[in-house]
Amino acid sequence: MMDKTFDPAAVEARISTRWEEAEAFKAGRSDRKDAPPYTIVIPPPNVTGSLHMGHALNNTIQDILCRFERMRGRDVLWQPGMDHAGIATQMVVERQLMERQIHRRDLGRDEFVARVWEWKEESGGRIKDQLKRLGASCDWSRERFTMDEGLSRAVLKVFVDLYKQGLIYKDKRLVNWDPKFQTAISDLEVQQVEVKGNLWHIRYAIEGEAGRFITVATTRPETMLGDVAVAVHPEDERYKDLVGKHAILPLIGRRIPIVADEYSDPEKGTGAVKITPAHDFNDFDVGKRHKLPLINILGTEAQLALNGNEAFFEELPPSDDLRAILALDGFDRAEARKRIVAMLEERGDLVEIEPHTHMVPHGDRSGVVIEPYLTDQWYVNVKPLAERALGAVRKGETKFVPENWEKTYFQWLENIEPWCVSRQLWWGHQIPAWYDADGNVYVANSENEAKAEARAKHGHDVPLTRDEDVLDTWFSSALWPFSTLGWPDDTPEVKRYYPTNTLVTGFDIIFFWVARMMMMGLHFMEEVPFDTVYIHALVRDEKGAKMSKSKGNVIDPLSVIEQYGADALRMTLAAMAAQGRDIKLSVQRVEGYRNFATKIWNAARFAEMNGCVRTANFDPRSVQETLNKWALSELAKAVAEVTAGIEAYKFNEAALAAYRFVWNVFCDWTLELAKPVLQGPDSSAKEETRATIAFIFDEISKVLHPFMPFLTEELWAIKGREGPKRESVLALASWPLLGNLIDEKAEAELGWVVDLVTEIRSARSETNVPAGAQIPLALVSPAPYVKDRIAVWGDIIKRLARLSEISYADSAPKSSIQLLIRGEVAALPLEGVIDLAAERARLQKEIQKLDADIAKIDAKLGNADFIKRAPEEVIEEQHERREDATARKAKMEEALGRLKGA
Repeated sequence: MMDKTFDPAAVEARISTRWEEAEAFKAGRSDRKDAPPYTIVIPPPNVTGSLHMGHALNNTIQDILCRFERMRGRDVLWQPGMDHAGIATQMVVERQLMERQIHRRDLGRDEFVARVWEWKEESGGRIKDQLKRLGASCDWSRERFTMDEGLSRAVLKVFVDLYKQGLIYKDKRLVNWDPKFQTAISDLEVQQVEVKGNLWHIRYAIEGEAGRFITVATTRPETMLGDVAVAVHPEDERYKDLVGKHAILPLIGRRIPIVADEYSDPEKGTGAVKITPAHDFNDFDVGKRHKLPLINILGTEAQLALNGNEAFFEELPPSDDLRAILALDGFDRAEARKRIVAMLEERGDLVEIEPHTHMVPHGDRSGVVIEPYLTDQWYVNVKPLAERALGAVRKGETKFVPENWEKTYFQWLENIEPWCVSRQLWWGHQIPAWYDADGNVYVANSENEAKAEARAKHGHDVPLTRDEDVLDTWFSSALWPFSTLGWPDDTPEVKRYYPTNTLVTGFDIIFFWVARMMMMGLHFMEEVPFDTVYIHALVRDEKGAKMSKSKGNVIDPLSVIEQYGADALRMTLAAMAAQGRDIKLSVQRVEGYRNFATKIWNAARFAEMNGCVRTANFDPRSVQETLNKWALSELAKAVAEVTAGIEAYKFNEAALAAYRFVWNVFCDWTLELAKPVLQGPDSSAKEETRATIAFIFDEISKVLHPFMPFLTEELWAIKGREGPKRESVLALASWPLLGNLIDEKAEAELGWVVDLVTEIRSARSETNVPAGAQIPLALVSPAPYVKDRIAVWGDIIKRLARLSEISYADSAPKSSIQLLIRGEVAALPLEGVIDLAAERARLQKEIQKLDADIAKIDAKLGNADFIKRAPEEVIEEQHERREDATARKAKMEEALGRLKGA
């Protein structure tokens, strides 16, 4: 006998063990060696990471696809693994060391890296177990790590080959510099934070024109020490006569040109901007256009670095002001700012201080202000690689779902800049470059190869020093689709599983990861790495706000799993995963799908208690009872909808099709209509109905399995104890193919019965008929087949719709509301049951109130000031309230329309 309730906590671990013992997720199974492959590579989570709701959505979608294709008979490889996450992992270990007053430099590089590996083995990778809790059906036996030996060989080969092809080089350029970690970081690791600051208006004297000044406005007065020009817009009449002349930099005395450049916006500030190419990305571009010098006035910790700085001193006249500035050498940028502003004010060069709110870049992990910093780094010239990656998508070799994300992909790749791949860290793939005493560089697969190259150059052995930098984490991740399969070796896995099929990822890494995998895959494998990129949306809170710890609105997936089970969370995410729409998640929604799981469990117990047992050689095409034909026909339609939904990456449509069939068609109608047969005397109809229900339950388990794997696998095992022996676990069972079961005749008959009862129930609710009231039904001038249906189903219709009687009439009785059911008129006489006049008045009043509500919302949404100032989630909430009010109004108007004729 089944347990009274489904307890996910008691089932999930046991089911996971069952899958492992059956090797259900193993790629290359002997029984599928001739099956077509289907490959997904997991977006490798950070080894420091823990499961958040974005991971839960991403991996639920991947798992749906993998379980679906596995059940369709394909040889599925869902390749798991983790990313070494350079800066995040180094930060974790450094923090642990600092708690014991140990700095990594006290240990030295080798010892520190050894400590990181120890941490990784002991504490890293907990997200793997969390993904298993979610039900992720990866081939865990093939797990990879971006710094394991095989992937390290792939990284070495790619770096060396690109260098020898002239696509990797060293250059001095601006980077995002984190002064706390003292390393370059990627744009993805930069977080824009709104800060209330100031615009300082500073006047620069015009050379040779006594008493004339040009005023610039800046949020960074301390960087003026590195100014090399002032830019104005070429069409700005105020400054046309100044273009080509020179200004004198206050405090410093440097003579700097005034240039015309469209970067300067006449509408912002004073229309004149200071140009500091070594400390601003836009200024760097202006500097390149006008061949301006680069003067870096900051050190690696964002402190003033002036003494000994040759570029800073060039052509500077000695002065008391300059000596005062040089005395600030070593000061932190914030303190230097205060002192420089005070000096400007004292000398009368500070015109105005204007309060100014603006976005300031911060390190997402360090929390400090990021500095555009001029430094030597390694770069990849990705322009030629990007051309191939653009062409592949334009030709349809890889498609994006939703398609609109192609535009984002194109925009990024069409405007691509050289990729800075070096990081000033110790944890990561150390750059395979060695230097001799003269600064000559030797890029090679090993130190011995580098020494051989140096020997060939010098004619004798010379000492070499290895580059201390490591590679950007995204460099190794870019090779993920083929490095995980054993490349650069020509392995059987590379031949069978590359290119992969579907990549599931978030929009924020289309450039950082997707585009780079495309570039590397095409360059080294001569094929796109995947045929489809599915971009999933964000998971927000129930009000549409982005989840964040500071807001206190984060929903922890593991807590949700503990409370409601993994299946409920997965089904919720799938049912809400509409293409292009963010998910507004609430715990109440998850609770709703937990109730769905309970509904299925209760239906299974009902079937068990009524003897619905699987029978050998049951042929669903041979059933004779109309109810069974109809139920199987509806099942076939649902399977077709679920299949089409998953194939089209419309996971919400697939999940909701399965939900509607199970709850509405099977539980609410099939089992309800079958009760008289199941609870009646033994007969061939009873035997057939039992077998049909048992068959449908198996098919429900299959069609729901990609979404709710634990519940369905448990039911599969329970139902497998009765009847013929199961051949395998459900995860390896065959996907239903039931198209030949669609029966239009059965649907016409029972579909009409279902529609009739549904419409009567709806009309009763809308017109406030008391729940316990028995009311009559009159069928107006019915077709002959209607009377035949009533003869068969009349008693059930009366019971389900709470009718006192069913009669036939030539015209609708007085004071009745009329329903049109597939062309047949059904009338419900309500005189004496409700006060018709009062009900009409109530509905009219409700409609007027809804009209007023809609008008208020329209006024808000039509207010430009409201739209400008209100948070995104508040605006979205107003749109939803309007949709809800409009839908309720339509219902009320429909009910009123029925009563007007009564």
